[in-house]
Amino acid sequence: MKKSSHQRADQTRSRILEAAIREFSEHGLAGARTVAIAQAARVNKALLYYYFRDKEALYAAALEEVAGKVAESTLAVLDMTCSPGERMLRFALQHFDRILAQQGFQSLMQQEMIRFREGRNNALRILAKKAFEPMFRRAQTIAEEGIRSGELCDVDWMQMIYAALGANVFYFLSAPMVRMMGNGDPLELAAVSARRRTALEFLGQSIFADRRHGAVLARRVLAAVPMPDSLSPEKKTA
Repeated sequence: MKKSSHQRADQTRSRILEAAIREFSEHGLAGARTVAIAQAARVNKALLYYYFRDKEALYAAALEEVAGKVAESTLAVLDMTCSPGERMLRFALQHFDRILAQQGFQSLMQQEMIRFREGRNNALRILAKKAFEPMFRRAQTIAEEGIRSGELCDVDWMQMIYAALGANVFYFLSAPMVRMMGNGDPLELAAVSARRRTALEFLGQSIFADRRHGAVLARRVLAAVPMPDSLSPEKKTA
């Protein structure tokens, strides 16, 4: 079936955004080259600027695109038909897997945090509105529902989110230092797999009012959600 001009335009725009996400995540806004993006997207520079007025507009659109996809996939987990406790466990596991598999988003996030701390123009508002605010509001609702039902411990909901997600972030951020201290390689496949399992098992023991129930749910979620095939770029080339 022949594609309409609108469909072809959408596909072209999607190719440009995919190429832009890769280029910006690897080189940042300053180092990224629009020529490289155009070549990777199989378009000429004139067409690239037809869709996006300049490099900054393309960067903002790339951030919005990747943030929207992260929010969509996370909200799908948070809206699953299961108990609040199980959704919290799935939320934490999906976050671990996203850090592991979606390197482009993580790199862009780190770059924007640096730009923010340096007082430079940044796109954190885009990320907050498009991805993090919807996710956190939904997670808050679920945590509070679980607390009211007695499934989850009666604690401040934000502390529960910190417990669910903060340990994931620290594990990956501290990996280079742990390696330099001679404590093995946290990004090696077996180590990542073990951390993924034990992190969820620990969460099942820590946020549930009934620890046995939490342990059972953690095992169930781990069995239902295999580790993604994608590893960090470093491990792919190892």
